[in-house]
Amino acid sequence: MGYVLRVRLASFFAGAATASFLGLYFLHEDYKVAHRSFSQQIKGLHESLDGRISALEKLKEIEASKPVEAAAD
Repeated sequence: MGYVLRVRLASFFAGAATASFLGLYFLHEDYKVAHRSFSQQIKGLHESLDGRISALEKLKEIEASKPVEAAAD
């Protein structure tokens, strides 16, 4: 009886260890996918914000050059 119990316990712990490893692996893969998705979203927002800032800077330069042209006339 003692030998059978040890074999069953060893099998149980081997299965539990395997299941834990697979669970952590899938959790890690899910984390990587979520991180990649979040990074792409932030990159898109950053590029959009850079475009808006560039447009505002160009508008400011145009408005700054208008009084100079008007004063020259």
